Amino acid sequence: MVNMLMWTVDLGSAAVLTALEVAALAAFWFAEGLKQWAAGGARPPGATARLFLVLTVGPTGLVAVSYGFYRADLPVACGSQALLAAALILLLALGGGTECARLLAQHSSRSCPVRERVRRRGRTTWRNGK
Repeated sequence: MVNMLMWTVDLGSAAVLTALEVAALAAFWFAEGLKQWAAGGARPPGATARLFLVLTVGPTGLVAVSYGFYRADLPVACGSQALLAAALILLLALGGGTECARLLAQHSSRSCPVRERVRRRGRTTWRNGK
């Protein structure tokens, strides 16, 4: 009877906490989407910092909760929290890569007109050897 009660608590806590964490992340993205919509489609200031903050603090908290479940001998809840933390870390890596690509694209689009102006003026560069 006690063993069945432990499994019920384990599965119930895993399901409830996972649902709450997914709902919190969805609410965060909804709020960020509203801010972007209110800004007319432009990125609101600090959006990247908030995303990285959520995606770094989230997995850290999940690992702490997972360790608590491990100490309480609740393996299913521990595993679900660890998997959710891994998924958030993957989102953090994807978001970081996307942000780096966006910054590189901005940098290259800014430096390209400078190169074209230099060519139009007829300046010599080390590449053409004049």
